[in-house]
Amino acid sequence: MRQIVLDTETTGIDPKEGHRLIEIGCVEMINRRFTGRTYHQYINPEREIEAEAIEVHGITNERVANEPRFAEVADAFWDFIRGAELVIHNAAFDVGFIDHEFGRLNQQRGEPRLGPVAEHCGILDTLLMAREKHPGQRNNLDALCKRYEIDNGRRVLHGALLDAEILAEVYLAMTGGQTALILDASGEEEGDSAQAGSTGGIRRLSAQRPRLSVVSPSEAELAAHQAKLAAIRQTAGECVWDRLEGGDVSS
Repeated sequence: MRQIVLDTETTGIDPKEGHRLIEIGCVEMINRRFTGRTYHQYINPEREIEAEAIEVHGITNERVANEPRFAEVADAFWDFIRGAELVIHNAAFDVGFIDHEFGRLNQQRGEPRLGPVAEHCGILDTLLMAREKHPGQRNNLDALCKRYEIDNGRRVLHGALLDAEILAEVYLAMTGGQTALILDASGEEEGDSAQAGSTGGIRRLSAQRPRLSVVSPSEAELAAHQAKLAAIRQTAGECVWDRLEGGDVSS
């Protein structure tokens, strides 16, 4: 399964008030393994960034003044995410902004149209998932990093690609524990990236994880097993099971 862990930064909190995307960060996973492919793009929003937003992500108007406009990067971004399951923390916010940008662009271009995201991608909201797993607790990204012992020391300010990389670790920890097993001795990563992505090495299951339960057979199941072995012995003259130590399924 192809998944894209995605995060965005914006000029403000509501696209209906004219706010725009200024950064997109994506990390690709296939079958829960980091591929090394990322998508990362700063965007000129063609408007001022609110001071409150700058305090959160640190991206200034000067920083994005010479970056491409969304119309210039939309097709490459759409090609990267289309058909994947998008893993997003508070998906309604990010998807709302992305669909708003696509809607503006579609009005300018006409056909062919890009988006809406939900019609072409799966969407998995890790905030909703965290609220179900940890009701009544703080479930922002920093709180989840602390809960799952994930290093987020580099996260002084929000940043789309860094937050996507951290969210990928959080998501994998919330849904199983083992994030990746890469056995390439050369340490080289496969795949290309728009900018350097983050891949795991060998990530081990936590020693504090719940132990697997062991289910013993019932007396009826044991009796049926022994009857089957007897039938095999009668037909074949021997039973491979007898070569095992004791040949006792209950041990």
